[in-house]
Amino acid sequence: MRRAVALAARGLGSTSPNPVVGCVILDAAGQPVGEGFHRRAGGPHAEVHALRAAGDLARGATAYVTLEPCAHTGRTAPCARALIDAGVARVVYAVADPNPRARGGAEILRAAGVAVERGLLADEAREGNAAWLTSVRLGRPHVTWKYAATLDGRSAAADSTSRWITSAEARADVHRLRAEADAVVVGSGTARADDPHLAARPAGADGSGVDGSGVDVVQPLRVVVDTDATAVRPGARVLDDAAPTLVAVAEDADAGALPEVVRLPRSGRGLDIPALLAALYARGVRSVLLEGGPALAGSFVAAGAVDKVVGYLAPALLGAGPTALADAGISTITEALRLRMTDAVRIGPDLRITAVPLAPAAGPAAVPGTAVPTVVSTAPKER
Repeated sequence: MRRAVALAARGLGSTSPNPVVGCVILDAAGQPVGEGFHRRAGGPHAEVHALRAAGDLARGATAYVTLEPCAHTGRTAPCARALIDAGVARVVYAVADPNPRARGGAEILRAAGVAVERGLLADEAREGNAAWLTSVRLGRPHVTWKYAATLDGRSAAADSTSRWITSAEARADVHRLRAEADAVVVGSGTARADDPHLAARPAGADGSGVDGSGVDVVQPLRVVVDTDATAVRPGARVLDDAAPTLVAVAEDADAGALPEVVRLPRSGRGLDIPALLAALYARGVRSVLLEGGPALAGSFVAAGAVDKVVGYLAPALLGAGPTALADAGISTITEALRLRMTDAVRIGPDLRITAVPLAPAAGPAAVPGTAVPTVVSTAPKER
């Protein structure tokens, strides 16, 4: 199952709006005879790849799957039926499928005489599929807030310079996060200060667009939250054709010649964050990498819309300058957003800390103010 979890991770960034899934098949003697993972939405599921690799050796075998085999017919046939037809004798899955359209595979398998077990390495499998599971539970994309700061918490110097706080190794790791996300979001301050490109750089040494797993890198949707439509100007790097781009503006803003915008209601912090997430969810976005800056991050925290925090801490001190997080609506220590640290690892000279909120993040029903956005597109782009 641990191998299946590792296989599933190879599909991150290419399967949305579907989950990532891995499968390993052991024959009757306990020897591995087939494995596979879900590579892209609309393509064969993990079980199908593994069954094809196993061939006739799947008869009487045990299949280890990170997610309950699906029971419905969509763009592909039900995986539960494929396992039955192949003669698999036992299925062990980690996490039950919460999607009402797809769940029920375990019952179908049992009815066909297949032995079924649930829960092996469930926590590991759930963590690997956190984005999809969050989107099913909350009806909005899973949000990872990524930031870079010095040890004293500064995201830039007093003169606003910020390139580069962290090392080349840390920046390369951020490109991995981008490649795994459906959308990358920044605010108008970052757009003005850095003119960011926001595309994910391929990890393949030859620049082929392959990330080393045999899966083509799918560029994330680049999103700029530009309330008054004043930060993204003609010639901005984010407007090139390296990846699709969406500019979020206020309903009353003059968007001019911007190629594709989504109009959202204003809030006291700029744009309505739940409305932004609803608009992205409607576009099929299930995972968001929030890259900045401090004001936009504060708005997301205040809206209860941060599901994971990834902080890159550089061994440096500035003493002055903007902090990594601006006003998040927290006025006293008892209101602090408490986190549980899940990982701490050295990346080059820097430290990467990953943490998740102790309390569940909010969905549209828990955050008032969600409105239906208006999308205006003069140059539609398919993902």
